[in-house]
Amino acid sequence: MYVAECPEVGTVSQGRTVEEAVANLKEATEMYLEEAPPFGVKGPIITTFEVAESARA
Repeated sequence: MYVAECPEVGTVSQGRTVEEAVANLKEATEMYLEEAPPFGVKGPIITTFEVAESARA
């Protein structure tokens, strides 16, 4: 299992693959932001993340 975290928002999710964990994190973050949108933010939020080299194997 892989765990994905969005520290800017505080959401966390997991998946059996890196891709699944990131997709689940995206869904969780979208749902969170629908319920509790950040103040003063209009439009999309863009973020980046790194995957450890060992996770790519």
